[in-house]
Amino acid sequence: MTDFVHLHLHSEYSLLDGACRISEIPAAVKNSGGTACAITDHGVMYGAVDFYRACKAAGVKPIIGCEIYVAPGSRFDKEKNEDGNYSHLVLLCKNRQGYENLIQIVSKAFTEGFYSKPRADIELLRKHHEGLIALSACLSGYIPKHILNGDTNGAKKHALLLNEIFGQGNFFLELQDHGLREQKTVNTVLCGMSDSLGIPLVATNDVHYLSADDAENQEILMAIQMNKTLAERNSFAFGSREFYLKTGDQMQSLFADRPEAIQNTVKIAEECNFDFEFDKLFLPAFYPPDGLSSKDYLEKLCHEGLQRRFEQMDAAHEPYDKEAYEERLAYELDVVVRMGYAEYYLIVNDFISHAKGEGIPVGPGRGSGAGSLAAFALGITDVNPIKYGLLFERFLNPERVSMPDFDVDFCYERRQEVIDYVGRKYGADRVVQIVTFGTLAARGVIRDVGRVMDLPYAFVDNIAKLIPKELNITLDKALKTSSELRKSYEEDPQVKELIDMSMRLEGLPRHTSMHAAGVVISQKPVEEYVPLSLGSDGSVTTQFVATTLEELGLLKMDFLGLRTLTVIRDAEKLASYSSGKEININKINFDDKA
Repeated sequence: MTDFVHLHLHSEYSLLDGACRISEIPAAVKNSGGTACAITDHGVMYGAVDFYRACKAAGVKPIIGCEIYVAPGSRFDKEKNEDGNYSHLVLLCKNRQGYENLIQIVSKAFTEGFYSKPRADIELLRKHHEGLIALSACLSGYIPKHILNGDTNGAKKHALLLNEIFGQGNFFLELQDHGLREQKTVNTVLCGMSDSLGIPLVATNDVHYLSADDAENQEILMAIQMNKTLAERNSFAFGSREFYLKTGDQMQSLFADRPEAIQNTVKIAEECNFDFEFDKLFLPAFYPPDGLSSKDYLEKLCHEGLQRRFEQMDAAHEPYDKEAYEERLAYELDVVVRMGYAEYYLIVNDFISHAKGEGIPVGPGRGSGAGSLAAFALGITDVNPIKYGLLFERFLNPERVSMPDFDVDFCYERRQEVIDYVGRKYGADRVVQIVTFGTLAARGVIRDVGRVMDLPYAFVDNIAKLIPKELNITLDKALKTSSELRKSYEEDPQVKELIDMSMRLEGLPRHTSMHAAGVVISQKPVEEYVPLSLGSDGSVTTQFVATTLEELGLLKMDFLGLRTLTVIRDAEKLASYSSGKEININKINFDDKA
């Protein structure tokens, strides 16, 4: 391992604050002479898995962490305190236990401690300290804040408290030097405290961007976040442009008088050995009636269901080869059971049966799931895959292990009733909606950056409108396809500056929202697998996106609200009322033109 490791870094997922793109971090670490690096986003772990994968692919050792916010008293107190509402503390995972504890702390900071920021407290740290290394953080940490307020005794007391909680050798006093006067003061006191209390030092750079040239990018992000212009940067900028990923040599020269603070970065990195697992499944338990196994119960329901489908085809005088259906069903059930997805079918069948029993319109099925005869027999789908020549292997392939995924449509107005039912059945803490991210997309980033540059609204609006209305359009593509935009870019220096600045930020995450359909259902409370956060409306979501949850072996279901089903239901009601007889879309013969 190298002579220095960055243990304090904010990726793009410190939203509108960190300007380090995860895809670019590993190369920057290697270029700086490093072989390991930590991610410590503010209060969240949104980027942890992406960071882990990017580092592993590049041969850089990933260290998973978070710079949490700690409440001055209890996390449950939601009142302004003269000590501010929170202090920073960096936590790094040594092992799986550390990761499990960190996601508990980060989740509860949101679900129990949110007050302007997600806040943990000393009680949470005591309960979930094992497997974690703590660093005293930047000038916003409790200890530096108290030093600057002249309360060295209070700072010492807190240092001893954290050392007692995390254990000797797992808590470090963090030295930083970005050329700020306050840091010189803090560092002098921290060095003295280290000598007198025996608490080790560690040197970090509070990395918010990858190279010194990126400082302005980060200032623009901060201006977008705070609704300011670049002319007002004095009110929000960092006070120096030293918050970048420095080389080991630069860090060693900054802390030449305390070489152990540099050496300790390597020691910490050697102790942090947590790896995500991508080869396990954590399906929720489904308990069949009469003490049957999931396999036996699924087979029983499928054979009964297929018999009902035969009766329907007989009633409709539809020809079919009974033996071919039974052979296909036996093959599918063998694959489903062998791959461990019997419970999956039973879970989906259960909530669809509930919805139909409650008169909630359910779609006939779409996507690859419509290729499953077992799903047709159960009533999960209403499309006969044999009649239409649909392949089961597109849904579930024994040669390729990937989570099956039924896309299920529900009446737009009653979708939530189905989610509520699932929550009651498996436990509200085991059924959680999924986060998604809004990004600084082409048109939006032009408007955001134009406002930050304090350009006239009409001018920026005209430029934004020149970007073609095309899905996933990029500024680069827009310049190639829109001759008018390209002409403005080439002839007007102000337009060029606006677009160039926007391209530097394009694609970065801007805000979180809730996935339109995705819901995760897990064996144990979701916060035992992945971190949780709160949406702006107070709803709980996972901090990882749907694809990441599936990679980690969690069951992601799509409960899609479809207005078309609501329209069809209303049309059925009106037609039934006006004709005086019951009209049911599912019983209408598709060959009947009228």
